Amino acid sequence: MRRFALAAILAGACSAGDAATAVAPYANMPSVAPIGTRAARYLDVPAAAKGPAIPAGQVYRVEDLGDGLYMIADNAYQSMFLVHDEGVVVVDAPPSYAAHIPAAIAAVTDRPITHLVYSHAHRDHIGGARLLGGQPAIIAHEETARLLRRAADPERPVPTVTFADRYTLRAGGRVLELSYHGNAHEPGNIFIEAPAQRVLMVVDVVFPGWMPWRRLALAQDIAGYFAQVEAIGAMEWETLVSGHVSRTGTHADVAVQVEFNADLKAAAAAALAATTPGEGLDPLDTDNPWAVFDDFIDRVALHCVNALTPEWSVRLAGFDVYAWDQCYAMEQSLRID
Repeated sequence: MRRFALAAILAGACSAGDAATAVAPYANMPSVAPIGTRAARYLDVPAAAKGPAIPAGQVYRVEDLGDGLYMIADNAYQSMFLVHDEGVVVVDAPPSYAAHIPAAIAAVTDRPITHLVYSHAHRDHIGGARLLGGQPAIIAHEETARLLRRAADPERPVPTVTFADRYTLRAGGRVLELSYHGNAHEPGNIFIEAPAQRVLMVVDVVFPGWMPWRRLALAQDIAGYFAQVEAIGAMEWETLVSGHVSRTGTHADVAVQVEFNADLKAAAAAALAATTPGEGLDPLDTDNPWAVFDDFIDRVALHCVNALTPEWSVRLAGFDVYAWDQCYAMEQSLRID
């Protein structure tokens, strides 16, 4: 996008010296600020998207999910721990608060950490593994192990136990069912189910009450990502731990994300059909294929954002933060996947 000139125009910041290089903004620009334009203020977070507050003086909170299972959250990241007869199973160790996980566990039990489950390989979810101490057995999908061997990051130890499709973790009378449903967010991202507690944890796929993180949470396979959202909705559980945002999720939250995904796909498809490459471009730029496609893709995204804004800007927290990102990702997937 002609973002820098556009940002200056929208801000009223073009000086006389800039006039020669400034260009007019695209027609029908939405109120949602485009990438590269700093918003004066983002839209308010709807009350329905908010979760319990962090207790005063703490950087995390602990939520009892029932029957020995607990969620730890700093209201941006989420992880879990499961108390069993002989110790504790931890699921993920976000570096933003991993140093506090032992204290959170100690407030519930004096049993040691015996197992650590990785949801996937990304550092922002497991980069605090070393801070847990001890030498727990580390369990993950075989693709996660492959990625961590390649990364050679001392803060993310390579798993000691791996699996391909399914793995039942039995520890001191407790059970976690781990399963792999293919690439979506990234290879190796697994579903972690606590059947007795009717809890499902899937990270970086559903964002209860919120717009997904940018470019559909950086999904490596967008069609796979959409399929996993629907698969989560079809499963039997009562509480969803999503790895992000400030509260747990419900089936209603998943249904909303399925609806948003469908609207996003339809809006991007309509935008592609209605937009002609090179239309309105300076003739001097038409022999530059990068310029032709940059202009085309920007106009497709603009059309898509305009279509989504009236409904979704008031239904999903953070819509205005990542609306452009989602439209770019969806347009790209429809054109080339």
